[in-house]
Amino acid sequence: MEITTLGIDLAKSVFQLHGVDADGGVVLQKKLRRSAVLDVLGKLSPCLIGMEACATSHHWAREIAALGHEVRRIPPAFVKPYVKRQKNDAADAAAIC
Repeated sequence: MEITTLGIDLAKSVFQLHGVDADGGVVLQKKLRRSAVLDVLGKLSPCLIGMEACATSHHWAREIAALGHEVRRIPPAFVKPYVKRQKNDAADAAAIC
């Protein structure tokens, strides 16, 4: 099971990751501290990573792209319709993915 698409919800200190495989099945749901994000992403094979566009997303996009991943930033208005249940970090990461 290889992750093809990964959604990351950026926050102040804890980031939420949601990864799916080629069939759309959930492969990864993980909560990480800011300091551990690059270590975990560095161990993954290159994949498409989406994140909500915000002030810090530009910094994280550069850092993650340097690891070999393809990064796309999505405007928050385009993420909101895909949130299936109440708004929280895990639901946002799934919607971004």
